[in-house]
Parts: sequence; C-alpha cells; structure tokens
Amino acid sequence: MADAAPGDAIRLDLAGALVRAGPLDFTDDGPLHPGRHAVDGEALLAATGDVVLARRDIGTAYHLAVVVDDAFQGITDVIRGADLYAATPLHRLLQALLDLPVPVWHHHRLIRDDTGRRLAKRDDARALATLRADGATPGDVRRMVGLPA
Repeated sequence: MADAAPGDAIRLDLAGALVRAGPLDFTDDGPLHPGRHAVDGEALLAATGDVVLARRDIGTAYHLAVVVDDAFQGITDVIRGADLYAATPLHRLLQALLDLPVPVWHHHRLIRDDTGRRLAKRDDARALATLRADGATPGDVRRMVGLPA
C-alpha cells in the first residue's frame, strides 16, 4: 500500500468470502451467548458490508490483526467483552479463509468502574497489574468478567 492515497483501503469481498468459506459456526461458552452458533452470512453482510482489512493510515485493521495474532500465539480460548460478540462471525470467517485454528469464545459482561463507565484498554482503563496492586485477588478479577472464582 506504499503508493496508496490517504483513505484507500484493502477490503474483503464479504459476499465472495462467505461463498468460498461455506457454512461456518463457532462455540461460545460464556454466560451471555452459550452454545454453538451458525454464522449468518446475510446478517454479517448487512451489518458490515465489505470489511476493511488494511488502510494506509492504520496498517492492518483490528479484525484481521486479532485473528492472526490469536493463531500465532496459539490461543484456544478467546475471552472478550460482550461488545465484541457481534464481531465473532467475521473473525470466524477470516479464520476459515486463512486456514487458522478455531478457538472457543467466552463473551462476558462489560467490566465497569464505580461510575458505570466501562473499563477498556483504549480508554486507558486500569491494567490487571493495577487492580492487583490495589488489592484485587485473582478471584475478584475472575468475578469481574463473569468467570467462576
């Protein structure tokens, strides 16, 4: 993309990718969406359109980066907040297209501070180390994300 103009993007032809991948599903063992879920291609296409995989100003986009990174690290269980559940069908599709291993997902309720604001890396939320330094036990942190203590 060295000669790309600002705003140029590499996009996934989602309709074509869905045909190429064929039927897909994924498993979520979290409390919010437990079970096996079929990827609904029509709903995914309606919700996202052709997904940006890379742009000059951002490099590789989140969706592509996260599935490649999870596979590279050998991640078998992906634990994420409920706000990322809707991205799971796209991630599953990218895994199929790239012949990557398929993890099990666990989507938990969002962790919020005392004011109700969600804690997230992008908002400079406190890190696990900070929670631990403030006295939170591993059980406390597990409870925060809806896992058994």
